[in-house]
Amino acid sequence: MSIETVVLAVGTEDEEHAERLASEIIAVAEPADAGVVLTHVFDETEFDGIREKLGVDRDGEGSTPDAVAERHATTRAISKALADAGVRYSVRGAVGDLADEVVGTADSLGADRVVVGGRQRSPTGKAVFGSTAQEVMLSAPCPVTFVRDVAE
Repeated sequence: MSIETVVLAVGTEDEEHAERLASEIIAVAEPADAGVVLTHVFDETEFDGIREKLGVDRDGEGSTPDAVAERHATTRAISKALADAGVRYSVRGAVGDLADEVVGTADSLGADRVVVGGRQRSPTGKAVFGSTAQEVMLSAPCPVTFVRDVAE
């Protein structure tokens, strides 16, 4: 099976491990010459707060989820790494439930792979993925790669 489209699930909490996510997504996309769709999902409160922080008018051109996602530090860091590696990519922003939005994006694009990150857990928590990552893995219409954040 060839990989043409990869969806990378990105949330604000991924800022600390953006470099690791970028490295993993490049490893998946580059050999296949696949396009990557960075899907940055915000909850409603977070989205309003980020627009305010960016000084974006609610009704202005730069107030769409796509525009806000493109300006977010996490997405910019991953975008730069992808561009530097010569990987084709686009950015999509969404407001809503992370798992639902990522699965919906993967489904609508006919994605071949989804990549989702997660945080390091306590010894007892290691047996269970986070609820968002688990929901994506169980609901995605294609294979999912889970990138565990590791302590530096």
